[in-house]
Amino acid sequence: MVRGIFVAGTDTGVGKTVVAEGLVALAAARGRRVVGLKPVASGAVATSDGWRNPDALALAAAGSVPLSYALTNPHCFEPAIAPHLAAAEAGVSVTVTSLVDWYGRATRDAELAIVEGAGGWRVPLHPEGFLSDLPERLGLDVLLVVGLRLGCLNHAALTAEAITRGGRCGLLGWVGNRIDPDFARLDDNLATLTRLLGAPPLAVLPRLDSPAAAHLDQPLLLTALGLALPSG
Repeated sequence: MVRGIFVAGTDTGVGKTVVAEGLVALAAARGRRVVGLKPVASGAVATSDGWRNPDALALAAAGSVPLSYALTNPHCFEPAIAPHLAAAEAGVSVTVTSLVDWYGRATRDAELAIVEGAGGWRVPLHPEGFLSDLPERLGLDVLLVVGLRLGCLNHAALTAEAITRGGRCGLLGWVGNRIDPDFARLDDNLATLTRLLGAPPLAVLPRLDSPAAAHLDQPLLLTALGLALPSG
């Protein structure tokens, strides 16, 4: 049975792709049948094959199970705006039922699926619902990426509360990403996040311009995700 991990963020631009792509690459390097998935993406470039989202392409390239682009990223919209607005402008309905069906087809040959969200946890779908309805319906474990910048304490606490309130998703833990290299009192803020979220970070990443699996090769994170290599 496939194991699914949903990579959520405290906001947009906090490094979900850096983490998701890196984890897919790590799992593939360990011989896992892994797919990287992006259910909904806005912000695409025109190619000879149609609109393509760079993050979704990167996730597909990192995986070890070949998938068509349509299975990697079933809803891809050109404007870099909120996905539900982009879907409405395109006249496309995105429902949780259709996404659950897509997920089953996309993970058919995989043992692990890393699913990258869009924006924050409660990103709306068009015509109704939220993208978070997908991991909640499927009971996926959630890895929270916290963008370490001013305001992250509130965003992280509210997001973790929303993830756990429904009781359908397990919060595996959180990863801190130093998106603001000048963020003041980093250690104090990490200590506060540890208190608010009930556990220390599984990893704290430096600011990265592109995914680097080596920065995610950390024991706490790999153990939480079931990717740790056996000792000896």
